[in-house]
Amino acid sequence: MAKTVKSNLYEDLKRQILTMELDPDADLDEASLSERYGLSRTPVRDIFRRLAGEGYVDIRENRGARVIPMNHATLRNFFLVAPMIYAAIGRLAVQNFKSSQLADLKQTQERFRRASENRDALDMVLENNRFHEIFGEMSANVYLQPSLGRLLIDHARIGHTFFRPKNEDMKRRLQQAVEHHDAFIEALAAHDEDAVVDLVFEHWELSRENMEMFIAPQGLKADVSIGGPAARTLEKSQ
Repeated sequence: MAKTVKSNLYEDLKRQILTMELDPDADLDEASLSERYGLSRTPVRDIFRRLAGEGYVDIRENRGARVIPMNHATLRNFFLVAPMIYAAIGRLAVQNFKSSQLADLKQTQERFRRASENRDALDMVLENNRFHEIFGEMSANVYLQPSLGRLLIDHARIGHTFFRPKNEDMKRRLQQAVEHHDAFIEALAAHDEDAVVDLVFEHWELSRENMEMFIAPQGLKADVSIGGPAARTLEKSQ
C-alpha cells in the first residue's frame, strides 16, 4: 500500500508540474505532502530526489525542494537545442523501435486526438508529452533520453498556449499537430528516417510561435540560429 501511495505522489507531482498546476519555482512543502498522502518524510524526500534526477525539481541545501524554474537562460537553451535533440531522437527511433512501442504510440495518439476534439487542454499536454516520451524510449539511447526528458518538461509548460487556441488560426495549427502525429506514425512504420526528421522540424515550427506568445511578456524574442531552419535561439530584447 505504501508503495502505491508513494507512486501516486510521484505521478501527481509530475502531472502538476507539466500542467502548470504547480508554478515554476514553487516551493514543495514536504510536511504538507507527507500529511496529505499519509507518508513519512523519508519517502517524500526520496520522491523529491527522483524528480530532481529527472529534471522536474530543484533541491537546494537547507532550503528544501522547489519546482524547476524557467528563466531566461533555460529558455534560451531550450529554443537553441530542442530541434536538434528531437531530430536525433527521431532518427534513432526509426532505427530501433519495437512493434510494442509503435502500438503504444498509436494508442497515445488516439487519446491525444480525443483530447483535442474535446478541447481538453490538460489532457492534450499530458498525451502530447507521452507521445514524445515514447519516441525517446524508441531511440534506446542512454545519452539522449535524459536530455529529451528535460526538454519535454519545459516544452509542456511553455506550450500551454498551443493547447488553448484563441482564434481560428490557432485551431488550425492544433489540427495540424494532430495530423503530424499521424504522419510520424506512418513514417516510423515505413522506416523512413528522412520523413521523420522533416516532420520534426515542421512540428517544431508549428508550435514555436505559440510558445513565443507565452514568453513574449518576459521581453524575449526569437531569432534564427543553428540546427536547421526551424531552430531558434532567444535573446534579450534590445
